[in-house]
Amino acid sequence: MMLKIKPNCEHCNIDLPADSADAKICSFECTFCNNCVDRLLENCCPNCGGGFQSRPIRPAVNFKNDNFLGKYPEMKQRIYQSVDLVAHAKLVKKVNS
Repeated sequence: MMLKIKPNCEHCNIDLPADSADAKICSFECTFCNNCVDRLLENCCPNCGGGFQSRPIRPAVNFKNDNFLGKYPEMKQRIYQSVDLVAHAKLVKKVNS
């Protein structure tokens, strides 16, 4: 299955284009910006409790075997649901205990 490349931060809704080095994902591909992950979410996904890694950047050019954005583009649908930070603080505490 191909990695989804979501176009925005799910918390603050900032644009995260396919070539953005500011995008982080969890193992379920929940997508957030570096600022939200580091300053608000404490590297804990509000959807699953897992940690984050930098989202890989898919090549924009067809270097080999049609494995590029032209054939496998980023998602068009934006996913935006501001995180309840009070509830998230409880999750972080649970994950870290």
